[in-house]
Amino acid sequence: MGTLGSRLIPELGGLWQHVRRVPAIYLVLGLAAFVFQLNPGWRDVLIYERAAIAAGEWWRLWTGHLVHFGWPHFFADTGLFLLLGWSFGAKHPWASRLGFVLMPPFIASALYWFDPAMGRYGGLSAIDLGLLLLYVVQSWERKWTDWFWPLVLLIYVGEIVLEMSGGGQGGGMIQFDDPTVRVATSAHLAAAAYAAGAWAVGRGVRANAV
Repeated sequence: MGTLGSRLIPELGGLWQHVRRVPAIYLVLGLAAFVFQLNPGWRDVLIYERAAIAAGEWWRLWTGHLVHFGWPHFFADTGLFLLLGWSFGAKHPWASRLGFVLMPPFIASALYWFDPAMGRYGGLSAIDLGLLLLYVVQSWERKWTDWFWPLVLLIYVGEIVLEMSGGGQGGGMIQFDDPTVRVATSAHLAAAAYAAGAWAVGRGVRANAV
């Protein structure tokens, strides 16, 4: 038992170091998504719902991204979100903080104005993809000859094409608990547009600061 304990304690210590690396804002938002998932009755009040937003319920532009259609949807989106916090958020804290303020309403507004058929939307997937794309282009900018980042971009584009061709009804590879809900490809395209714009603005700011 003593031997097991002597091996387990360092492992737990290493795990705690990884958890500490995740910025607090990621942990707080991940916890909020978990609490929302535990209370299905809250979904109708928090989800992106076009008619409710038109009636003035503006908070849904942000909270809708923290609502998920079932536990598989929650684990996939929130797991990637926390992983991005460990990698991207720890290296680019200000890009993350601004992203959490600006990206949710940007994506939701794009849905509202350009995808009127999308009556309801939920999940962190578009936020995840926006952060991932921003991380990719910033990393690739530091070393343009690195093949890994073009591959990530190619996978991203491939996912969008697959969604558009398949329709994503019911969640696609990740099944939603509501079969009438489809994958919001338009939200993912909006996230890509946000990431491109944020990268361009950030690059311009850095150039002017030199």
